[in-house]
Amino acid sequence: MDPIKLPLKHQSWLVAAVCMAADGGSVLFEGGPPWRTGVVLALTLAVDAMLGGPAKLSGWVAAAQAALPLVVVLSFGSWYDANDAGLLIAGYRAGAWLRGAPAWASLGVLSASLVTCAFGAGFGPAPAVLGTIKSAVLPWLVGRYTTARRAYLAELEKRSEMEKRDATAAVTKAITEERSAIARDLHDVIVHHVSAIGLHAGAARLSLPDGDAKPALSLRSVEIASRAAMVDLRHLLDLLHGDKPEGVRQPGLDNLDELLDNVRAAGTPARLEVRGQHRAVPDSLDVTVYRIIQEMLTNALRHGDSSGVTVTLEYGPDSLTVAAQNTARADNGHSGSIRRGLVGIRNRAGMFAGTTRSGLEPDGRTWRTVVTFPLEAS
Repeated sequence: MDPIKLPLKHQSWLVAAVCMAADGGSVLFEGGPPWRTGVVLALTLAVDAMLGGPAKLSGWVAAAQAALPLVVVLSFGSWYDANDAGLLIAGYRAGAWLRGAPAWASLGVLSASLVTCAFGAGFGPAPAVLGTIKSAVLPWLVGRYTTARRAYLAELEKRSEMEKRDATAAVTKAITEERSAIARDLHDVIVHHVSAIGLHAGAARLSLPDGDAKPALSLRSVEIASRAAMVDLRHLLDLLHGDKPEGVRQPGLDNLDELLDNVRAAGTPARLEVRGQHRAVPDSLDVTVYRIIQEMLTNALRHGDSSGVTVTLEYGPDSLTVAAQNTARADNGHSGSIRRGLVGIRNRAGMFAGTTRSGLEPDGRTWRTVVTFPLEAS
């Protein structure tokens, strides 16, 4: 059974049980011959038990509750307060759960029964009308009001949800438009200049005499770096535009060799050490670790000496540690570019609950940056 409907069913039976206890007690305290008390009690318990039924039968329950006083008055010539509680609940259910003709018919049946019984028991018009209003009309109106209020609150919640979705869609649209504008600016400015760098480096290399191997190697490194930058830039532009071309993925740990080759081509020795048992990591973390190592190598190129840089990738049982170590140049003043690079590394690591440590070793010359990412235990 639906877990939402189950508590409602339990409450219906609880209401029915309370009505049976209240009305049954009233019949017993009413007095009279035992056989008559027994018959009225049985009828009262039967119609009150119907209050535990489904809401769609509220009209039939109201009719049964209305019939009981008529049966008692016509059979015994007097009006027992047999099912006062049942009449109140039946009127409320009819107003709350029924709509249109069934709802009005239920109200009419309850009112007609109470007026007829009042006159049959010898009451005047005023007591008959007041009793009908209290026992039939008022519960019915309360039921209608409760349902209308519930529908109104549901409509307010629905409207609020729609406004929230519209606001989210508006923010998403604004972000998309802003990202597209950034992508256009990047394309118009940076891509143009990077392309020009690659073209000029190639032209300069081709114009060198055959014997100038070292300048040619440097210019070749510039060409390679500019082409790699163009690939990354175009991929980032696709991401900013929201495009995801088939078969295109961001670089990850599988591309570390290419990254180190570019550093070596620039004249700086670069070494990679992998420790521990290799294990797969999520794609997003794979890209992040690649970008962090890329930033570490960039810092080593800018601020390290000719001894090179060593990158260590260590797989632990529940962590992945990335470290880069290089000897800082004696004239390096730890400029703002280092700080910006470390801030970028720290921000990338923070997205995956990673921790970052960086600074000079006790020898005063060796710069070491360590980033540790928590992983699920293998």
